[in-house]
Amino acid sequence: MKQSLVAAAGVLFGIALFIALISFMTGLNIMLDGLILNRTPHIRIYNEIRPSEKQPVQQADEFGESEHFVRSIRPREAGRAVRNSASIIETLRKDPRVLDVAPKVSAPVFYLSGSIEIAGQINGIEPMIEKRLFAFQDYVMEGNLQQLEDFNNGIFIGKGIADKMMLSVGDIIQVSASDGQPSTLKVIGILQFGLADVDDTQSYTNLRTARQLLGVPTSYHTDLQVKLHDISLAPSLAKEYAEQFRVDTIDIQTANAQFETGTSVRNIISYAVGITLLIVAGFGIYNILNMMIYEKMDSIAILKATGFSGRDVKYIFLGISTMIGISGGAAGLMIGYGLSVLIDNLPFETQALPTITTFPVNYNPLYYIIGIVFSLITTYVAGVFPAKKAARVDPVVIIRGK
Repeated sequence: MKQSLVAAAGVLFGIALFIALISFMTGLNIMLDGLILNRTPHIRIYNEIRPSEKQPVQQADEFGESEHFVRSIRPREAGRAVRNSASIIETLRKDPRVLDVAPKVSAPVFYLSGSIEIAGQINGIEPMIEKRLFAFQDYVMEGNLQQLEDFNNGIFIGKGIADKMMLSVGDIIQVSASDGQPSTLKVIGILQFGLADVDDTQSYTNLRTARQLLGVPTSYHTDLQVKLHDISLAPSLAKEYAEQFRVDTIDIQTANAQFETGTSVRNIISYAVGITLLIVAGFGIYNILNMMIYEKMDSIAILKATGFSGRDVKYIFLGISTMIGISGGAAGLMIGYGLSVLIDNLPFETQALPTITTFPVNYNPLYYIIGIVFSLITTYVAGVFPAKKAARVDPVVIIRGK
């Protein structure tokens, strides 16, 4: 019984640490992924400002066959607006592969407060769509998104801007577009994304306010942010939409290839460490059962002398290893869940997500299924070889030696 309890304790701690580790690591990965994935559309539709493909001299027939040395290429005068954006939005929302589209108007601006002038970028959005598609509410420190939806001349500013200009909710800020007059806006919210370059420059208004600030028509959009039901379709659909609507597109895999690789590596490390713990526990069971056979040679010999076959003896030891796996695995699942709850309640503060106050933990039932199944397989395999050795014990040799 003592040896069996020691073996079961090995399985228990292996399963418990596997559950706690994999739940914490995957929960952390989900949080880190959210920093990018929650704020990045699966497909971004925009209008890239490019150099002119041809110089005027190249369009003249008399110089068509000549060698051209003119290199003063200037960008074409197309602007940043997405052409026919209203019809594109309507078409995309009818596509069954598309979850929804979040239109956006962005432009460089200057934030003015007395003698302070800070360069930044203002983004006109539909707050409720941003909340649903990009978890926008998670980054709101102060303010209400519904108020941003309804209130004209209201603005949500980054925490870095608020700190530099000593602004708080209810204060007035002047914002000037690069080619417009300063507009007076009221600070109705403060955001924190946890990225200094973003918090020090970005601000958000509703679409109406952004268009008024820039002096553009109601059909003006600089970006169409597309969310799909299946993120894996993003690369192919980005190419399809670029050809269909004659716009520039970029998919999330291309925009964040390095980040996606990091996530895959972290997941592999998490599973590798967890499975290693279970394998080590399996070797512990093997060693204990192996030693048990040498200690119980007399008992095995008596069993076989009284009519038990080698198969019966093998099943006895396999039964012991299976019971060790079941009891140790079940207890390990409960302790692992308890450790996960404990981690989930530990204080954790990060500037990247001001709404998160404890460590992230993922309670996916799949990890518990993997843990118990791997526990049973490991303990069974660990018991097979000692059981076969016990089945081959010759009772005559053992009893004669005694």
